[in-house]
Amino acid sequence: MSRVSTLIIAILFNAMTAIAQPKEDSRDFTIGGYGEATYSYNFFSNNPYRYMYPDRYRNQSGNAQFDLPHVVIMLGKEFGKGWSMGTEMEFEHGGVEASIEVEGDEAIEIEHEIERGGEVFLEQFWIQKSFSNRLNARAGMIIVPVGLINTRHEPDKFFTVFRQEGETTILPSTWHQIGVSLWGRIGNWRYEAQLLPGLNYRLFSNSGWISGASASPYEYTVGNRLAAAVRIDNYSISNLRLGVSGYAGGVNNDAFPTSVSSNGKVTKGVDGTVFVATADYEYKGKHVVSRGNADFGYLENAAAIGTSNKNSDNSTFSPYQHSFVGKNAFALGTETGVDLLSFKGNPEERLFLFGRYEYYDSYVPSKGQTDYLWTDCSRIAAGINYQPISQVIIKAEFSERILRSRYNNEPSVRIGICYTGFFN
Repeated sequence: MSRVSTLIIAILFNAMTAIAQPKEDSRDFTIGGYGEATYSYNFFSNNPYRYMYPDRYRNQSGNAQFDLPHVVIMLGKEFGKGWSMGTEMEFEHGGVEASIEVEGDEAIEIEHEIERGGEVFLEQFWIQKSFSNRLNARAGMIIVPVGLINTRHEPDKFFTVFRQEGETTILPSTWHQIGVSLWGRIGNWRYEAQLLPGLNYRLFSNSGWISGASASPYEYTVGNRLAAAVRIDNYSISNLRLGVSGYAGGVNNDAFPTSVSSNGKVTKGVDGTVFVATADYEYKGKHVVSRGNADFGYLENAAAIGTSNKNSDNSTFSPYQHSFVGKNAFALGTETGVDLLSFKGNPEERLFLFGRYEYYDSYVPSKGQTDYLWTDCSRIAAGINYQPISQVIIKAEFSERILRSRYNNEPSVRIGICYTGFFN
């Protein structure tokens, strides 16, 4: 049995054991989660060369896709005296199914097969000490609260079938790293401050800016450079939350201080700093719900980092992006939904008619860098969210990604069903 399967079985067994205990022993144990199942039909070619040769793919047929974007199991425990723990195990795109098989009809060959694509990972694991509502300390694998999506990533916190495209293109989502955090709420203000390892610049790219750089392809995370993240939210106005967040951190050049180019020359790593500033809001009224975000990023020394990435090891199993990266990236977005059943009197059943617009660019180049115009795009979406009960939502939308005139726009239809909540 694989290590992943053993871990999953152990988590589920422990959860069921805790539920079966007497009430007085399990009253501080929580189990919950969320999940999404989706269907998409894209009215455009999904070929990776469609931006390089747009004319070749202008009239290509579309493609349909089924997916399980996120299925998450959440466990929590209050130990007493202010101590608690929380953990999230996430399965993306159905998880991973791998096996080693003995093929008797192939001269007793032993084969390693990948039967299903996807990812399984620990999204959160932290220990917390609560001193009061004003001060809490947390350490472990924690969510980095930069941007709207990283603080509100459950499927009932956005109208679209998939998470907001602009933010998830330029920022990690859900952004989680090993670190320490101080947070609390004072009156109408909530704050959080974190100390984290810096991002791995070998995983920066033109199509995703820093979105893939919070993970590590190795069994450890490099911490030669550190970073800080802060977030402040205000709840002074009824039904409205206003938030700002920021991030600043040096970049890491994975575990290797030097690399060797094709001509045998040894090159040193490149220094740089990532800065991110965001602002967002969320209004939740009886009849209307609205959300929006504005995210801006700056990468110091982007041209040199991009050149270093292009010249890095390009072997078959290299985990690097080998991509130029922009000095700036941004994402602007807003969505508003009107509840058509809000006058019915049933607080659980809701039917939102919503619209969304966003504009983002994952690659604003430095002077002299190659410009990739296809990274600059807008996206519109309109659809419905039907919520028969508070934990279940059925979503449907039509959307279109609008690119520069030389490229082909990318319309699609999407349907999804999701749940979120605690089970005890």
